[in-house]
Amino acid sequence: MKPVERGQLWVMWIKALATGVLLLVAGSLAEPELLQRTDLPAGALLAPLAFLLVYPMFLAPYRRYRALGYALDQDELRTARGTWTRRETVVPLVRVQHIDVVQGPLERLFGVTRLVLHTAGTLNSLVVQPGLARATAEALRDEIRTRIRQEQA
Repeated sequence: MKPVERGQLWVMWIKALATGVLLLVAGSLAEPELLQRTDLPAGALLAPLAFLLVYPMFLAPYRRYRALGYALDQDELRTARGTWTRRETVVPLVRVQHIDVVQGPLERLFGVTRLVLHTAGTLNSLVVQPGLARATAEALRDEIRTRIRQEQA
């Protein structure tokens, strides 16, 4: 499997940090009310919350990034993700109906895109491969489209 671009790691870290900061702000707003209603010492809410957020904010994005990968074979696209639960998806190219190259503002800042495959069927009909360089995503899109046309001919 090919690894994804390094910019994806930054996207994942920033999203995790933003979520963590929001939780810490909510905790800091809730703690004075908690201290007023109980005999708990200062930091009784924030200290455990900060401790619990270390892994999801700093370590988990790196582990999830390392687990991402993809490979395009002759007749299928394979994607991999997941650290606790490893998930490998095989998408037969003949089932692909629509392909998108998607790039949000944060992804644009770090030079990565998502390749989104819409497939026939209802279960797992949307397969997303994040962390590709725009040129790579467009080349994969074009290659998949070419192979689909060859199958139809």
